[in-house]
Amino acid sequence: MIYLDTSVALAHLFADSNAPPPGLWRHSLISSRLLEYEMWTRMHARGAGRSHGEEARALINRVSLLELTPTVLARALEPFPVPVRTLDALHLASIEFLRGRGQPVELASYDQRLVAAGRALGLSVFTL
Repeated sequence: MIYLDTSVALAHLFADSNAPPPGLWRHSLISSRLLEYEMWTRMHARGAGRSHGEEARALINRVSLLELTPTVLARALEPFPVPVRTLDALHLASIEFLRGRGQPVELASYDQRLVAAGRALGLSVFTL
């Protein structure tokens, strides 16, 4: 299972030069519900809500979304092996929730700070 970070979803949505490989979409994808909020916030900031809204909805529908439960939120309040930003803490707490339930998870992200924090937690990182 691949945990999809918002940086990858946005790179795909906006067809950036570092867009993820097509093979990524053949995997089972999961993310925190946070993905949806981050995507829409970034799209609105770019004025792309109308032009990219349908494609964003389709992408979000391809990803299983994990809710920000009290357990996940509580974990995000605890320290991580390296300093992390708030949204990264929520993503990492979501991944740890999945791993705690025996789910093998790889992180897909272009955010090098998130990747470094994930590696510090012993996460496998999907090669983009």
